[in-house]
Amino acid sequence: LLKKYHKQEDYAVVVPRELLRQAERTQAMFNVLLVVIAGISLLVGGIGIMNIMLASVTERTPEIGIRWALGAKKRDIITQFLIEAVILSAVGGVIGVVLGIAIPFVISAFWGMTTIVTPVAPLLAFSISALIGVVFGIYPSMRAADMDPVEALRHE
Repeated sequence: LLKKYHKQEDYAVVVPRELLRQAERTQAMFNVLLVVIAGISLLVGGIGIMNIMLASVTERTPEIGIRWALGAKKRDIITQFLIEAVILSAVGGVIGVVLGIAIPFVISAFWGMTTIVTPVAPLLAFSISALIGVVFGIYPSMRAADMDPVEALRHE
């Protein structure tokens, strides 16, 4: 009817379903972008933990040698450095979870925006943080456990 009565096309037909599909595509692209950014952040954080642990292994080489001399097994040394890596990443995870819970409340209080923090999100964030500590702590702990006890005791 519009084409019949309007010789010049001075109208537009908008279908809400198409707008909804476009909004869903935009949100999906935004979600992918957030996942990529989070992945890069986890990778950088994990590399930081691994570097700190490698420095710790290097600084504590005499201690590792003494532990070997006193009868520590490879498993004991691996466990020691893995626990240290997990504690390091867990402390960072606790700080992140506290900020992740506090910031939405601050935003709600000051700007009046409604924010939602589900109970699963902090648990998942902390678990991922601890898992990053384990994954990126394996190489330094294996390196510590593979040290020659005599060379470790001679290290200054």
